[in-house]
Amino acid sequence: MNNTEKQPVNDLRNRERTIVRTGIIGILTNIVLAAFKAVIGILSNSIAVVLDAVNNLSDAVSSVITIIGSKLAGRSPDRKHPLGHGRIEYLTAMVVSGLILYAGITSAVESVKKIIDPEIPDYSTVSLIIIGVAVIVKILLGTYVKKQGHKVNSSSLIASGTDALFDAVISASVLASAVIFLTTGLSLEAYVGVIIAVFIIKAGIEMMIDTLGDILGRRADSEKVSKIREILVSEPEVLGAYDIILYNYGPEKDYASVHLELPDTMSVKDVDILTRRVETRVYHETGVILTGVGVYSFNTDDDEAAAIRNRVSEIVLGHEWALQMHGFFVDTAAKTMRFDTVVSFEVNRDEAIADLYADVTGEFPGYTVTIVPDLDISG
Repeated sequence: MNNTEKQPVNDLRNRERTIVRTGIIGILTNIVLAAFKAVIGILSNSIAVVLDAVNNLSDAVSSVITIIGSKLAGRSPDRKHPLGHGRIEYLTAMVVSGLILYAGITSAVESVKKIIDPEIPDYSTVSLIIIGVAVIVKILLGTYVKKQGHKVNSSSLIASGTDALFDAVISASVLASAVIFLTTGLSLEAYVGVIIAVFIIKAGIEMMIDTLGDILGRRADSEKVSKIREILVSEPEVLGAYDIILYNYGPEKDYASVHLELPDTMSVKDVDILTRRVETRVYHETGVILTGVGVYSFNTDDDEAAAIRNRVSEIVLGHEWALQMHGFFVDTAAKTMRFDTVVSFEVNRDEAIADLYADVTGEFPGYTVTIVPDLDISG
């Protein structure tokens, strides 16, 4: 195996190491912060500080789950899971968002209790300094974790980093309420606790929705699709590359299928050589495994067929909802034609294709027309 073939494997190993290292940093930092805040909260009789400590502790647990998820997702494929375990990371991200949501609801309940039955806090200078330092630490930690998450495409790390930045805002609000109490005697911390809870709940819901999008399947990344198409059409024999669909089995684990438009003069042997070549190129240059390559034949020597193709293209693209026509082939002797049309999500596909069928058969009576509707999956 050459160095180019080893690269994707090495990238996955480096990715896992980055996630584990970042997670450990998050665990240690949050445990230290939680311990200090818990002591301060108990000694000063501050519900807001105690809730902030609990939130830090939940962040440490989230980091543990992220590391476990990364390890499980990195396991090799087996008989039951031949495409690997990469999607486990999405499940762990969902668990992390669930923990954040639970922490927010719990915080809201405890804060409301303190509004109903208030207690007077007692802050010291040392406690205020520690809370101030915690704000700075959380900003640095959140920025670092989120940056590493984007670097290795880890939704769990991104969620943890975002949550840490929220924590910085929360700690800052706790500090502000303490300063207000010391200067005016007005105790706002139970109300600040409610605000903290709302922020936590909001963050948990947003992270859960975002992760659910990963689990359900998102629209393919346009840059990656464009790169794959660029590689394919750079081959002299390829007249067009269509219906590129990416199947995601975890971060950095993408498979794809495509239809290539090729001259009708190519032999099966020629097509086999071409597909093997483009599969290798796509994998080495994008990390995407091209698992299926379908073929559209293109009329090359028939002027009448070319004229029909041009007219059908005008009819199809005359509809605003028709985004693309491809895979066209016509047999003028047998009077048959077939093509695919990419239909916009804004219209009813069945009705749109029925209208298009009527237009084409009206223009070319006597022809048997087959129209395959395609979704605007990857642009």
